[in-house]
Amino acid sequence: MARRDERDLWVALDIGTSKCRVLVGQVMPEGHMEVISEGVAECRGVSRGDVVNIEATITAIRRAVENAEQLGSCRIGSVNVGTSGPHIQGHNSTGVAPVRGREVTQKDVESVIDAAKAVLIPADQRIFHVIPQEFMVDGRDGIHDAVGMHGVRLEARVHLITGSEGAQLNVRKCVERSDLVLDNLFVPHITAAEAVLLPEERSLGVGLIDIGAGISDISVHRGGAIRHSAVLAMGGNLVTNDISMAFRTPAPSAELIKIEHGCAWPQMVTGNDVIEVRGVGDGPVRQLSRQTLSEVIWARYDEIFRFILRELRRSETEEMIKSGGLVLTGGAAAMPGVVELAEQIFNIPVRIGLPHNIAGPEALPRDPSAAAAAGLLLAAHRIGFQRPPENAVNAAQWLKSVKEWFAKNF
Repeated sequence: MARRDERDLWVALDIGTSKCRVLVGQVMPEGHMEVISEGVAECRGVSRGDVVNIEATITAIRRAVENAEQLGSCRIGSVNVGTSGPHIQGHNSTGVAPVRGREVTQKDVESVIDAAKAVLIPADQRIFHVIPQEFMVDGRDGIHDAVGMHGVRLEARVHLITGSEGAQLNVRKCVERSDLVLDNLFVPHITAAEAVLLPEERSLGVGLIDIGAGISDISVHRGGAIRHSAVLAMGGNLVTNDISMAFRTPAPSAELIKIEHGCAWPQMVTGNDVIEVRGVGDGPVRQLSRQTLSEVIWARYDEIFRFILRELRRSETEEMIKSGGLVLTGGAAAMPGVVELAEQIFNIPVRIGLPHNIAGPEALPRDPSAAAAAGLLLAAHRIGFQRPPENAVNAAQWLKSVKEWFAKNF
């Protein structure tokens, strides 16, 4: 098979706690994105979203890239990267600027957004994303596109996503030492939303929880924009650890048991079901009740969801998601019974978020663990991002397109 031209490809690299995932996409003549290749590799260099071992992370990235290159008969030189961690924080901010000439221009919009992001953050933090929520002209709110409107005072409400500069540099180092160019860095609050949320959900008000192995990314969307975001240092690995401790079995065996027999809603399990559990070392194989396994899993998911509920109440965003409900995505959202448990705790409709608006391998649309990577492809394509142009004029146009994309999509 002939190798594909790298210039026609879009590449997403999702660096997670348990695995690195690479998706290679190509825009088809009809205009939609199609995944042509996927590469996944186990990652031992990341803990709760943060890089803790540079060399191990590089190894995982290279293996995932090589797998994707072989499957897709392509060469990968640059990537759009998704990463998260407890250091990621969300903040709402407001900026004010005078309108020059009494009619709002693009420069006025840029000025008021710059004013909104002029907030005091710790020296070791940086702003990853500035996402406009709405504009106000002379006190009139609910404006999504202020350009061309008449007035003398322009205000902007934005959502800032900040994170550790050191953590970002560690990710960049891992990517560059893997012989790749880092095109852009996204957080899952943006990419997963791009892949799994519907426009009407974003408008009505919806909560999105991306549950990974080490962390859970939380975001609240209403009126077409992010209203709140947070990261909870709890994920599917805690469930694995609980199974390992409760059944006295090694972690790899506990992970396999979780995947093959796990259920977060004990009512779905019959009392007669039994599973075989390997002991530690040379210990004998034992038969244990699947009902007991389900109760262990239920207890941890119940705790995770209640922590999330407390975060929604603390941020006063619980009421915002009553209409659109809750969307669960990420690898740990594939656990049977999580929808039933979440509906009981949050008392709102809950669904599993699967990637949409993207074609590709038959298994992809049914895999919530691919949501963040699929969203990376969609987000990168919509802002026209591969690498910032070196020419100053083109670079300015590229930057404008980035800002416009965030304004229209969030």
